[in-house]
Amino acid sequence: AKVREFNDKEKEIEKILDQYIKPAVASDGGEISLNYYKDNIVCVDLKGACSGCPSSTSTLKGGIENLLKQKINPNIQVIANEA
Repeated sequence: AKVREFNDKEKEIEKILDQYIKPAVASDGGEISLNYYKDNIVCVDLKGACSGCPSSTSTLKGGIENLLKQKINPNIQVIANEA
C-alpha cells in the first residue's frame, strides 16, 4: 500500500499526538498513530496494549479529542481504528 503524504493539518495533528499522547500511551505498552484527518474527523490507529482495551480507548479518545479541539478545531471528532 502506498503511504499517503499527510497534508499540513494532518502533520500538525501528528505533531500534537507525538508530543502529548504517544509518550503516555507508550508507557502503557501501546502505540498510537494518525490514520487520517478529513471533515473534522481524526482517525487514529491504536496498536499494542491499547488495542481492544475499552477503557483506554475512551480515555484516549476523550483526551485526544479535547486536546485537538483546543489546538486545532472545536468541531473535531476522534475515531479509533483498532489495528
